[in-house]
Amino acid sequence: MVMKCSAACLLALTLLGCFRDAQLSRSFPSRFQKSLPPLGVVPPQDTQQSKQQFTKPLTWKYPEDPKPDLDPVVPFELRYPVAAATVAVECREKDAHVEVKKDFFGIGQLISPADLTLGTCAPIAEDTAAQVLIFEAELQDCGSSLTMLEDTLMYSFTLNYDPQPLGGSPVVRTSKAAVIVECYYQRKHNVSSLPLDPLWIPFSAVKVAEEFLYFTLRLMTDDWQYLRPSYQYFLGDIINIEASVKQYFHVPLRVYVDTCVATATSDPSSSPRYLFLDSGCLLDARITGSTSKFMLRTMENKLEFQLEAFRFQGTDTGLLYITCHLRATSTAQVIDSDHRACSYISGGWREAGGSNTACSSCESVIGGGTQVPGDVPVPPRKGRDVSPRESFEWEGDVTLRLNIGEKAIS
Repeated sequence: MVMKCSAACLLALTLLGCFRDAQLSRSFPSRFQKSLPPLGVVPPQDTQQSKQQFTKPLTWKYPEDPKPDLDPVVPFELRYPVAAATVAVECREKDAHVEVKKDFFGIGQLISPADLTLGTCAPIAEDTAAQVLIFEAELQDCGSSLTMLEDTLMYSFTLNYDPQPLGGSPVVRTSKAAVIVECYYQRKHNVSSLPLDPLWIPFSAVKVAEEFLYFTLRLMTDDWQYLRPSYQYFLGDIINIEASVKQYFHVPLRVYVDTCVATATSDPSSSPRYLFLDSGCLLDARITGSTSKFMLRTMENKLEFQLEAFRFQGTDTGLLYITCHLRATSTAQVIDSDHRACSYISGGWREAGGSNTACSSCESVIGGGTQVPGDVPVPPRKGRDVSPRESFEWEGDVTLRLNIGEKAIS
């Protein structure tokens, strides 16, 4: 019975396979019939993949990142702020008259009059055409302070500027500022029965209390036209120095270089020191044989001289400090042994203004012990004969700082 059942099953499967082949022959074209596996047989997997081929090379690529436009090169120089001269003071007998430009900082920004006070006092007037605010304050009013100096009384005020926000905004375009205003008055006056000199002496006697003279020493370029921008020199260089006095409203003045001493520190009394100019005589050429000399005087309030660069022996630093004592007198003062600018040139002494007889005593200055560079004591200043007709003189000390280097030998 079992054998009959098995034979029947095999017959049924065979018939089913024939029927399947007949159906597939009708459904697919003949070119696909060979690729079909028999029923119940799993075709093997093809593990290799064919590489895609291109008839033309690829030309597309990712676009580059955009580059920013380059800014053009513009000539530019940073401007540093400078002090603005916008306050003028006139010290009167009982009060101080102060005028202030509304362009207080010199930047084109006008200030509000309500923001500016002289101590506790507001401006009394305004010059609208000149854009100037005017203050007038009694010497002991508006919160002034009095200071007693040795020979003068000084009344000082504080000019306060306190800007308020512009409009309804919280911004300001100027900053707070305070300017000290000072007036000087003589404490002592000379009373004499001598007649007044009808020249300029009474005028200068007033101005000496109200004005200040400013002495300057400046390093100049080789053509004497401009201020030299560098303090660096080398041995063998010629140092051009200009001494001057700013006379403002004084009568014409003539400036003299009385003494000059070189030191390695800012202290003019330190050691080593070299007194190369004394009593108006430029001794350096006479002592060391250099070419140092005064230039011919072209302006009364200026005096130019040349100094050959040097260094102190045994010092490692090239720093050199030159301290000069300057004097100014009226141009009416004659050139003499106390007022001169003498140079040693070609075996003789010559005066910068042509008065060579004033240099006759320069040799005695060398004999006083200044002929050796180094630790040289400064001779005491000679007293002047005080007489009713003595011309007024002003004096001041000015210091220059230089750096003297050594030239390299190739």
